[in-house]
Parts: sequence; structure tokens; C-alpha cells
Amino acid sequence: MTQVDILYRYGAAPTEAVTFALANIREVYGIRRLAFDRGARTLRVEYDATRLNAPAVTGLVRQAGLDIEEELPLIPPQPTPESAPAA
Repeated sequence: MTQVDILYRYGAAPTEAVTFALANIREVYGIRRLAFDRGARTLRVEYDATRLNAPAVTGLVRQAGLDIEEELPLIPPQPTPESAPAA
């Protein structure tokens, strides 16, 4: 098993129907966990990459009705090193 996480930012807050549909995604073989961060408006999906791929997971989440705005990187961008002054 290869565990992979994918992080989505969503637009509109999920309705009750969307929340129930997302809960049913956990029944799909290969989906391991869903975690909402309502403050950041993100959904993190943990899945088994030997069973599913990122486009399939995205399709399942969209099919459930969640308004996905973008996929976010799991590692935040690193600051660029300051340029050394020329001598």
C-alpha cells in the first residue's frame, strides 16, 4: 500500500447533502480518510495510490458535489535565499 494525501481548497461551504455524499466516498475501496479544515476551507483526502490515482479521487470529490477551487501543495513554498551582495 502506498498512502498518498491530496489537499483541495473549496469555494462554497458544503451543504448537508454534499457532506453525506462525501461520507459515502469513504466506502470506495482505496479511500482511507477525509479531513475538513473549515477555517482554511480545505479538504484533505488520504488514499491508497495502488488502488486509485489523483484524477480518480478528484472525480469522486467533484461527483459528491464539493465546489473544488484548486488542488493545493502539501508542502508550503520555501522562501528563496537572499541574494548575496556582489563584491
